[in-house]
Amino acid sequence: MSLPVALQLYSVRDDFAADPVGTLKKVKELGYCGVELAGFGPLGSAGLKTALDENGLKCISAHVSIDTITENPEKTFAEYKSVGCEYVAIPWLDMDRAPGGKDFEQIIPLIENAGKIAKEMGITLLYHNHDFEFRKVGDAYGLDILYEEVSADLLQTQMDTCWIKLVGIDPAEYLRKYAGRAPLVHIKDFTISGKVDGTPYELIGADAETKKEAMGGFQFKPVGSGCQDVPSILQAARDIGAKWVIVEYDQSPDHPPLETARISLEYLKTLNAS
Repeated sequence: MSLPVALQLYSVRDDFAADPVGTLKKVKELGYCGVELAGFGPLGSAGLKTALDENGLKCISAHVSIDTITENPEKTFAEYKSVGCEYVAIPWLDMDRAPGGKDFEQIIPLIENAGKIAKEMGITLLYHNHDFEFRKVGDAYGLDILYEEVSADLLQTQMDTCWIKLVGIDPAEYLRKYAGRAPLVHIKDFTISGKVDGTPYELIGADAETKKEAMGGFQFKPVGSGCQDVPSILQAARDIGAKWVIVEYDQSPDHPPLETARISLEYLKTLNAS
């Protein structure tokens, strides 16, 4: 079974901000079937829907901050549903509200309420992980605690395989742990040459020298160009019933972002994702 491939538009955010219509056209020409949003960009929701339809791209999902979701969940979900989103993902929780944080217990009922409203409106709520959710809280990973606290019918997973791999866990094996609860999987590749200190996700925006010293040579790469065992991840995604895989990269140091998108998709096509 092949899996359709979408592009997280945050990966090409500068191109999208400067020329949203042209960027969507290019994404379609590269061969992507869909996109995941990180905001509506300069077009707004109505203009974006028109541009997506004109280019034959499906908007499958969006990253939306927990504060935006909980402030007015009905309005938020309605707006994202209007452009075609079937899924809305919480992109992260700050350290205080993340598992193990002092405000974690207070955020759980808010997520549960958002999940209920999303479900009523035909949207599936997801959580997108980074590396810091794999800090142990007692004997368990924080991310597992989140999924234990909120039931699967109200919160499903969006596994970011880069961060899972970076903390020393086999992404394919971890995906299988959440069979039936992982409709969207982020495929992200990287290289690393040394020991990582601290929390890599927090260091992405640091100056070059700080990153070099603290991140052990960590660098994002086009899918298929780094250390990820992408075939095993794709097979696991198929086995657990994932609906889409999504190419995402926070930075594109080797190529212009759209070129990284092209290289990534061309590689995935050789593995029967399309």
